[in-house]
Amino acid sequence: MKKWQFWLGVLISVFFVWISLRGLRLGEFWDVVKSANYWWILPGIAVYFVGVWVRAWRWHYLLKPIKEIPTRRMFPITTIGYMGNNIYPARAGEILRAVILKRKEGVPVSASLATIIVERIFDGVVMLAFVFINLPELARLTSDSGFVGNIQQVAVYGTAAFVAALIIFLLAAMFPAITARIGQWFIERVLPLRLREKMSGIMHKFLDGLASLRSPINILMVFVTSVIIWLFETMKYWFVMHAFGFTVSFFALMLMNGIVNLATTIPSAPGYIGTFDAPGIAVLGAYGVEQATAAGYTLTLHAALWIPITVLGAYYLAKEGIKWNDSLRAEAE
Repeated sequence: MKKWQFWLGVLISVFFVWISLRGLRLGEFWDVVKSANYWWILPGIAVYFVGVWVRAWRWHYLLKPIKEIPTRRMFPITTIGYMGNNIYPARAGEILRAVILKRKEGVPVSASLATIIVERIFDGVVMLAFVFINLPELARLTSDSGFVGNIQQVAVYGTAAFVAALIIFLLAAMFPAITARIGQWFIERVLPLRLREKMSGIMHKFLDGLASLRSPINILMVFVTSVIIWLFETMKYWFVMHAFGFTVSFFALMLMNGIVNLATTIPSAPGYIGTFDAPGIAVLGAYGVEQATAAGYTLTLHAALWIPITVLGAYYLAKEGIKWNDSLRAEAE
């Protein structure tokens, strides 16, 4: 909390919360919240955790060239990581699960971080695919929602960024020797002598983490599992929608899923406060959903996505006897 980045994230979250709630009639909002059928959240949570299990399998698959670790042992570490993302700023959960994986399985942090970055790149590609599948809806969304603005242009730039990152990682994976020579050249010319040996070791372990991308079959498997993961999450959106008595198409929820998750890449307070909610409410408003209903649904969905995985991750963290103390913090840094 002493770092300026934390307070910048808080200010950004406050701004997005203001955007999402301005003009909201609290009486109507409260009526929507009171009348919702919250039993629909339970099947939504169930399908979400199926998606988390697939995430753990995908991570196990990416790590297979380094070490064969059963998915059942990856699942608790995965939930701890997502818990960390929810309660610590700057997606610190990604570092947390890499550090815990090293403690439990001996996998170098730099190697596991390479696989985590690959996960995020594929997630971004799938999110943008969800947006592009709904291109006919985007014109309506752009014209009806002043907040979302020209989402088509944002999608194009985002796609270019994620595809460029994916190409760079694929080339690094396919040509590790050339990549290592290029990296060593920069290390020797940019870094001081005392850091060169250490950074060279980190670089080689990082390249080891990209080994799963050297096979087209592996790339296809990672992409397919990424699509499955986000379809399961969209199914949760669909189940929670039924609790609030409005109807939009599954494709509209895919569009909402893609936009809100891309928006959560914006720095914010822990838990993606505001950056998840404002675009979600705006998307539903563009589909004609009343603001009170859209706000009640989006805030409930956010809580249903946040609370179960955070509680389960905290349980596994306590079960493993691991505490976010100075030694763990130092290891993560």
